[in-house]
Amino acid sequence: MRGYFGIGVENVSKPMNVGNLLRSAHAFGASFFFTISPSVDVMSMRESDTSGAFDHIPFYNFQKPEDILLPRQTSLVGIEFLEDAVELPSFRHPKCAVYVLGREKGNLSGEMLERCDHVVKIPMKFCINVGVAGALVMYDRLINFGRFADRPVREGGPEVFSPEQLREEQIISRIARHSKL
Repeated sequence: MRGYFGIGVENVSKPMNVGNLLRSAHAFGASFFFTISPSVDVMSMRESDTSGAFDHIPFYNFQKPEDILLPRQTSLVGIEFLEDAVELPSFRHPKCAVYVLGREKGNLSGEMLERCDHVVKIPMKFCINVGVAGALVMYDRLINFGRFADRPVREGGPEVFSPEQLREEQIISRIARHSKL
């Protein structure tokens, strides 16, 4: 997939939640992870980061929203449960994006929201854990870039999926796979 993304959280107060988000960022292939003005010892996140993400992706700690430096042609996307935010299933992810989530009990700061190019919400009844919200956004990004077959009309997976990068002999249909069992 072309492009890149980074993900982080502003004013976080629960290290285990951030460790969960960091671990998910590592699993989904984030290019970097960051915090803005955390009110917790960032290194204590290692307790819930069983993937060793600190050793595999760059980590940045910013003091305030203005300190974030974005590469050219990179969109800052706020993830926030606001009435006028775009619902995640209707959002087209930028090729190069930096996602920022708010703290567990509160919202992104006004300064951060002003910096955002887009504000997106997960359509739910109420706010959820910051680690879970971040994982949902990263999963949606993965789906959005179309590396997978379209969902079939019927339940189950596609009969045949033929990504451009595979040769004909590498493609196994569901029917052929079951007949070999």
